[in-house]
Amino acid sequence: MKTILKTVFLLCGTGLIPSAVSAQAQVNNHYEKPDSIVMVSTDKANDKLVRIIDETQYRYIHDPQAPRFLLMDKQGKIALGIGGYVRATTEYDFGGIVENTDFITAYIPNSNKVKNQFQMDASTATIFLKLVGHTNKILGDFIVYAAGNYRSGNKVFQLRNAYVTFRNITVGYTYGGFMDLAALPATIDFQGPNGVAAYRATQISYAYTGLKNWRFNASIEMPSVSGTGNDQLSITQQRTPDFTAYIQYGRSENSHLRVGGVVRNMTYTSTLSDKASEVTGYGVQASTSLSFGKRWEFFGQATYGKGIAQYLNDISNLNVDIVPNPEKEGKMQALPMLGWFAGMQYNISPTLFASTTYSMSRLYSENGYFNDQPDSYRYGQYFVANIFWNATLNMQLGAEYLHGWRTDFDKSTHHANRVNLLVQYSF
Repeated sequence: MKTILKTVFLLCGTGLIPSAVSAQAQVNNHYEKPDSIVMVSTDKANDKLVRIIDETQYRYIHDPQAPRFLLMDKQGKIALGIGGYVRATTEYDFGGIVENTDFITAYIPNSNKVKNQFQMDASTATIFLKLVGHTNKILGDFIVYAAGNYRSGNKVFQLRNAYVTFRNITVGYTYGGFMDLAALPATIDFQGPNGVAAYRATQISYAYTGLKNWRFNASIEMPSVSGTGNDQLSITQQRTPDFTAYIQYGRSENSHLRVGGVVRNMTYTSTLSDKASEVTGYGVQASTSLSFGKRWEFFGQATYGKGIAQYLNDISNLNVDIVPNPEKEGKMQALPMLGWFAGMQYNISPTLFASTTYSMSRLYSENGYFNDQPDSYRYGQYFVANIFWNATLNMQLGAEYLHGWRTDFDKSTHHANRVNLLVQYSF
């Protein structure tokens, strides 16, 4: 809490938040500046500002809840929320381990004498600043959002989101357009199912919501290409952005169907041709979340494409967006890959729910690329079952069981099990 207060005072001192002492009522061509700020709880804030906060809140368990308190100008046009959560997990692996804090099936070792592992983690603790406003002129409803946690090496603070949204345009760093947050299952495991399409990207995106129940979105995103080269081939700077688009139909807040796609050109250089070349990758995706009454919710996603490793949870760790083509010297290729999951959630009571999900990710060989790599990852399977209890409005407790299989191209299979316990407090 001291850190939060220091942040607020620092922002006030630097002028990023209007100070109640120094701010004066001034008028320019667009709006009247507030003469002071007040702190209010969310339930007492301006209805328009609360609407903006609620409508822009992601249905994703690892995304922070709406802030409990707001700094709001007296005119009720702009509010700043400061929030986040403290999150601690205890993890125990048995019958095989995953060599990571997250349960990544690609990180199940081919051989390891250690079959049990104890870990604790608090690095996913998150803090955010969310500025929302309502104007009838240039910006309309707007959001400025920045968030981070401590997931980088040595528990250093890491940026997770930094973007501005106005007039259905989003500019900045946030979840990518080839990702459906509302279809993702609840897991204590921060990584989530291995077949999920999950990533963040710096982007410019536009969403059209003018038709009832329909949403259209298109984005231009900063490319991130991770592949495997050799003495002749290397991956260098990228010269083409990634393009994503989706169309979504939603009959209610908790039920929707989405179909989307991505196209990308990945640049590499060859010493044989002494020039830069490109490999085209693509992906298609279908996802859904369906609610039946107040008790049941079903969700799932299927993704297939070539050269889309950066988007898939498990395969993103393998450096296989593009790889050498054994049949064409000095050329690279995009490998086919697949990821999918299906699950369900049962709401036992308003404060207690349980869920289970099965997921798979698969990497395919092409032109004999893996012929001389029999111990390379071929596919992984991921099963999770958990229960969550919202003990209070702000505190959540959870318990979870995970089982993972990793199968290599030589058909050998390796297993791991994990039990997770969670304590999380949101503010």
